[in-house]
Amino acid sequence: MDQETKSLKPEMENSLLVPHLRGYSGASNLGLNEVVMKKRESGQEVRHLAFGQSPFPVMTQAQRALQDNAGQAAYLEVAGLFKLREAICQFHKTFDDISHFSSDDVVVGPGSKELIFLLMSVFNGDILLLAPCWTTYKPQAMFLQKKTFTISTNFEDEWKLTPKLLEQCLEENDVHRNRILVMCNPDNPTGTSYTSTELAALGSCCRQNNVLVIADEIYARLHYDNNHESIVKHYPEGTILSTGISKWASAGGWRLGYHVFPEKLAHLRKAVISAASHTYSCAPSPVQYAALWLFTHDVGTTEYMVHCRRILAAVADFCFRRLSEVGVKVRTPTAGFYMFPDFEILREPLLTRGIETCQQMCHYLLEEKAIALMAGGPAFLRPEKELTVRLCFIDFDGSVPLAESYRYGMNRQLDDEFVAKYCASMYTAINEIAGWVEETKQLIMIN
Repeated sequence: MDQETKSLKPEMENSLLVPHLRGYSGASNLGLNEVVMKKRESGQEVRHLAFGQSPFPVMTQAQRALQDNAGQAAYLEVAGLFKLREAICQFHKTFDDISHFSSDDVVVGPGSKELIFLLMSVFNGDILLLAPCWTTYKPQAMFLQKKTFTISTNFEDEWKLTPKLLEQCLEENDVHRNRILVMCNPDNPTGTSYTSTELAALGSCCRQNNVLVIADEIYARLHYDNNHESIVKHYPEGTILSTGISKWASAGGWRLGYHVFPEKLAHLRKAVISAASHTYSCAPSPVQYAALWLFTHDVGTTEYMVHCRRILAAVADFCFRRLSEVGVKVRTPTAGFYMFPDFEILREPLLTRGIETCQQMCHYLLEEKAIALMAGGPAFLRPEKELTVRLCFIDFDGSVPLAESYRYGMNRQLDDEFVAKYCASMYTAINEIAGWVEETKQLIMIN
């Protein structure tokens, strides 16, 4: 019987999978995170700059709210707890000056990732993506057999989409009359953010070209200057806001996100709710009740966000300056957890080691230097020989600098000394990368 089973296995593997998913792989960021976790569990010290998880603890009061609501076991409305949806609308009125949202426009789900997937699944049209962009957008579209078009952004424009690039894509390709752009602002993986002027121009361009927008604004509350601008304000009728509590509230594992639809796209909202009713039924009830605390305690959440933001800003500024000092090409992050450095300066010396692609460079760094980074290509849709990486500058225990930031008070600046003392692992990691860059440059002189 074992012999027969073995002989049938390859055939079964091919026949059980739908053709377009043969060779389909899991999320690259999660996969690399598991590799790093296994190395750490085996006792190896690894600088983990490859995973975008908040380093800070969830607010104590929010944790208590989750504990207090652990007994909330009933199914809730598919669209989400009514009071939570009301609170979400008030939250965006307070922080984004968006006042036209109503509770009926909101769909709460088990993470914004799931909601983006469901929205893509019910949408009849093509998907427009940026390069670089988050690692999951394209695999989701592929899973759903959606046609995608990639718009390559560039360092000179701070990795931002421009009306010219969008119009060029539409002119040069046979794009379905129904088209939806997935746009992350603040951006993952580059850390860049759009200005009000830039968003006004993009909103006008999208309106003229019948392009809908999924505005992934999961990092909005982590804008270092607290001046996030949303495209919703410039293109309200065609933008679906996508966000959640995983980044600003440090509650990624709680799995709670939401979409807010404009009234003109109510048919899409209803289709997503229908799809949700046949897949996850509702976001976890205890988490929804606990999230209600997050969205209704403005003073506590605002203070928490201010301290998280300024710590991230201090770390980002140090990382940017240290990498720039050794010749690495990188844009200053303006929000979130990431920067997108280009190690082109090492092209020639890396070739002497037989390293031609960014993936090879990242593999070398992980195995030889115990530093984990994610290559810009192919996961973030950049060319595989381009030496760009996503660098996550959050490899530190955030509870320590968070407590110190509260103790410092808002009148005292967080400088490099603060980063070195309270975000020590990250400070060390960047210095190790800078040292590796200098060491690698010497290969040209030696050879």
